[in-house]
Amino acid sequence: MIKKNRYSENKILTPNEQELLSQKRVAVIGCGGLGGYAAEELARLGIGELVLCDGDSFVNSNLNRQLMCTEDNIGCSKAVETAKRLFDVNSEVKTIVKKEYFDEDNAIDILKDCHLVIDAVDDKKAKLFLEKMCRKLEIPLVHGAVSGWFGQVCTVLPGDETLKTIYGNNLESDDKEFNGNSAFTPAVIASIQVAEGLKVLTGQEDILRKKVLFVDLKHCDMQIMELSLGEKQE
Repeated sequence: MIKKNRYSENKILTPNEQELLSQKRVAVIGCGGLGGYAAEELARLGIGELVLCDGDSFVNSNLNRQLMCTEDNIGCSKAVETAKRLFDVNSEVKTIVKKEYFDEDNAIDILKDCHLVIDAVDDKKAKLFLEKMCRKLEIPLVHGAVSGWFGQVCTVLPGDETLKTIYGNNLESDDKEFNGNSAFTPAVIASIQVAEGLKVLTGQEDILRKKVLFVDLKHCDMQIMELSLGEKQE
């Protein structure tokens, strides 16, 4: 049942744009720190369908930063618990639960018919593979990464190899090991990802394409770095 005035405060959107969102399918790959915040914000915006992909379960150490993690659902599937929460937030949003890790065997099935993908995985190799699959399927990708006080966001349109440019061959270290993660950094970075995603879905300009936004919350500083990307590769 449509809730009257649910979206009345979404004044940054026209009625046509709000209706457009209800027709979109967005995949959130990873339902932990970034993914939990991103999924809820997308549901509150009024996205029509959300694909929730994560093969992991909640553990005690997730309680400090993962929005969907509670003391009562330790040991439960992150994807399933996220879907439950989103139903309580906005029952009009259809959720498609993929209780599995994103890999070569399921990538096409998970991403098919999606209009946008949110990168909320915490491994560089996984991020590069996600970019590769989005490029193959011609789906826009909004990348996010966090470490301690710091985070980064960029938008990758079909044909771009932005993450390959950022990470190159530096795949040995794991972002999780740098400075840990707190409650606020994933919330900030996920919110910027959702803002970028909203602009992509509604055809707005001024997106973070071929550039990276670096966020330093310790010193309240944000900087944008322009990137030099190669030509489209098949």
